[in-house]
Amino acid sequence: MLKLCLVFSVLHPSQQEGSGSARGPSCPGKDRNTVRTRCGGGDRAVLGASGSGDGQPVSEDGNGGSTPNGGHGRVLPPLPATPLPLYPPPPLLLRSGVTLIRSDLERRRLRGVRGPGASRGGGGPGADSPPRRCQGAGSPGSPGPVRPPAVKHPRSGAAPESGSCQRGERRAMASLLCNARIQLTDTLEQMQQGTLMRKVKSKSWKKQRFFKLQDDCMTIWYQSKRTGKTESAFSISDVETVREGHQSEVLQSLAEEFPPERCFTIVFYGRRGNLDLIAGSAEEAQCWVQGLRQLIEVATTMDQREKIDQWIRDWFQKADKNKDGRMNFKEVQRLLKMMNVDMNEDHALRLFQDADKSESGTLEGEEFVLFYKALTQREEVLSLFQEFSEDGKKLTLLELVDFLRQEQMEDEGTEEMAMELIDKYEPSETARARHVLSADGFLMYLCSPEGSIFNPQHRALWQDMNQPLCHYFISSSHNTYLIEDQLRGQSSIEGYIRALKRGCRCLEVDCWDGPNGEPMVYHGHTFTSKIPFREVVSTLGKYAFKASDYPVILSLENHCSMEQQEVLAQQLKDILGEQLLTTTIDGHVPSHLPSPEELKHKILLKGKKIGRLEDTLDGPGDEVPDVSDDDNGAEAEEERRRAKKDKETLAQALSDCVIYCKNVSFRGFQEARSHSRPSEISSLSEAKARKLIRDAGNEFVRHNAWQLTRIYPSGMRTDSSNYSPQEMWNAGCQIVALNFQTAGTEMDLCDGLFSQNGCCGYVLKPPFMRDEETLFNPSDPSSREGPGPITLTIQVISGQQLPKVANSKDGAIIDPLVRVEIHGVPADQAHQETKYIENNGFNPRWDETLRFQLHVPELALVRFVVEDYDKTSRNDFVGQFTLAFANIKPGYRHIHLLSKDGTSIPPSSLFVHIRITEPPGPEQD
Repeated sequence: MLKLCLVFSVLHPSQQEGSGSARGPSCPGKDRNTVRTRCGGGDRAVLGASGSGDGQPVSEDGNGGSTPNGGHGRVLPPLPATPLPLYPPPPLLLRSGVTLIRSDLERRRLRGVRGPGASRGGGGPGADSPPRRCQGAGSPGSPGPVRPPAVKHPRSGAAPESGSCQRGERRAMASLLCNARIQLTDTLEQMQQGTLMRKVKSKSWKKQRFFKLQDDCMTIWYQSKRTGKTESAFSISDVETVREGHQSEVLQSLAEEFPPERCFTIVFYGRRGNLDLIAGSAEEAQCWVQGLRQLIEVATTMDQREKIDQWIRDWFQKADKNKDGRMNFKEVQRLLKMMNVDMNEDHALRLFQDADKSESGTLEGEEFVLFYKALTQREEVLSLFQEFSEDGKKLTLLELVDFLRQEQMEDEGTEEMAMELIDKYEPSETARARHVLSADGFLMYLCSPEGSIFNPQHRALWQDMNQPLCHYFISSSHNTYLIEDQLRGQSSIEGYIRALKRGCRCLEVDCWDGPNGEPMVYHGHTFTSKIPFREVVSTLGKYAFKASDYPVILSLENHCSMEQQEVLAQQLKDILGEQLLTTTIDGHVPSHLPSPEELKHKILLKGKKIGRLEDTLDGPGDEVPDVSDDDNGAEAEEERRRAKKDKETLAQALSDCVIYCKNVSFRGFQEARSHSRPSEISSLSEAKARKLIRDAGNEFVRHNAWQLTRIYPSGMRTDSSNYSPQEMWNAGCQIVALNFQTAGTEMDLCDGLFSQNGCCGYVLKPPFMRDEETLFNPSDPSSREGPGPITLTIQVISGQQLPKVANSKDGAIIDPLVRVEIHGVPADQAHQETKYIENNGFNPRWDETLRFQLHVPELALVRFVVEDYDKTSRNDFVGQFTLAFANIKPGYRHIHLLSKDGTSIPPSSLFVHIRITEPPGPEQD
């Protein structure tokens, strides 16, 4: 009998022959009363699936064929409907169907599949055999053998088959449990057998743990050797990369004890700490490093369908308590709770019994597929599909073009785009050949990057990078070396690595005298730990341009003695080499700052400098700023006095490394205009910046049109909390430094702004903020030249597979609501939220419309937040997504939610409709 593994092959019955006519022009959500299938109970559940676009599935030769249930989707009474599954089958598996998998299982069962550690003799695959699909040696502590296909009634207590057949079937099942693209190599097979390694947290904390790759080839499990207790498990999708050797501070401290060939570090996404491991031999270390990299490659290249497949695998394995590859009703109830579904027991039993075709009392293979489709039908998407489909079964090329133009507001190359979408997302070869899109393909498009709310063209580098540096917002970090709080937190090079990988382009380093003539980096006058400056510079040189080619600014807080300042300068030059900018790009005094394009792959030092830039150059520039009469008197004398003081406290070698970012004190906008240079920069506290915005907003914007300004958090933020960067961006401040280690709304805004333009860390400011004579004042939106406010209308339609609240109780189900926040100039700041949906985090339906007016849309960020409503306390965070208004695509769009850490949580999403209404032009008035 087929086991659960078939669900991951995604088998679909044929599309149901039109039950009901195409719907009228009503869009999803206009009539909430038409939706009767909430998981909390309802009067119908659809188990069928649309497939090839013409009502027939595709057989292996491309012709129409039949399906196990006779070619028709089943509809539970009393209401008929055309079903829509959550995702289509992969084309290869669609062609093969049930027969191929059943025969594969039978073939494996009859011949037996070689178990781990067995020889390659006999009838098994030889050394020249192609790699096998991933299989497994069984999960740790799994109970007795898996029943073979011949057992029809698992509750009857029939005796299991012989050991070889059991092993063969178990391995076959495990192979189908895995992602189809994972090939089982000897390396992965060894990982599945498990390896004893040392988990290391410090020089004195080194514990032995047994690590093992699970049957799904996407989960790593480990347990204590001493207690035998399972400590933890993590998903491959949580792993960003694997570093070999002594590439962490912990492993570096053990360099004399353990050779680099045995050491490696597993790096996770987000703010989760790394996992440092020491293998028993270099061979074992290489096995895990290469195997993990192979699996990471698969995980990072999954499309939306594969992510959903993986999501189902993960949940099924959690719910399949006895690990027999099938689910009884009790396990299904447990699964529903785990998946955020609160369903009436009678209704759940009805769905279960209807899907249980074999009447075995369990769901196996395609039976679970049917049950899952009953839960995940997308009636709001089907309604939209039928609105544009004449026959309710497919969208012709012209119908798809109409949808793209009328709803998605795609007005250029629409016919070509429609053809590309069909070729890319239609799972049926027959439908592709006919240039039509089935309901499956339509949903795949809506869940794809092209169907996302984020304009895919803006994900890549799309802005002009030849403007002066001061014309860009620059992703910036405060006290980058800290990964915790400001008083007792740990200082770590990981802070720099994480910031640089996120596209951060301005880093901070606090330098103090250290032992043995080696400068150290830490937060002075606190109990934070210390790291050598040399390690910070080495890390900067290695990671500076991995995420972005554009310049990095190193903000140096120098508290060192003259002797150790010389060491700072020498280490910067020796380690960074040509990456360190030590002269202007043309050898002349600049009349304006160079562009990011001109400074590609360069590291700029920001710090104090003795005298002016021209003093360190060979000759005068083409255009030296005017010198006023005052410069010949008191001002000139003051500048000479400062230079003399600087010479007494600043090493010349370090001063010469500062070119375009000389630190100067801010003494007012008029003073800066008269005596400052474009190559100079002022640093302001958040409080000082707020006062300037309040008292002289327009002057601040003008100042930032020709010179850089850096904003830093208040010294009172010892918990590493953040201020809102939006109010600083509203005034054109470029370097708005945040504590990257602290998640929250402020970092969501930062990530949202810099997620565009190739995540390069530079975002071009609007034209009215690049003009030195601009009239714009963020406190007065009418000062912005241009048309009146635009209207942003957001219809929040539905949610899909929302995650549970972290650390929630077993069986707890969220009551989700959606809040939409506008962050921009004060006149645009607003938020609205939907009602909450009780006990449904699986497929909540809101159908609510929210409207906002934006006076300065060029500066607006839109944040979508999902929360778990709590009437007695503060709502709990569920997920969020933030983006600049300029990157929003109108029409029907999916919003793929992110965690609090900013990492993806597939397949959680919101389905919305976006409409942007421009103000009427002069000719329309």
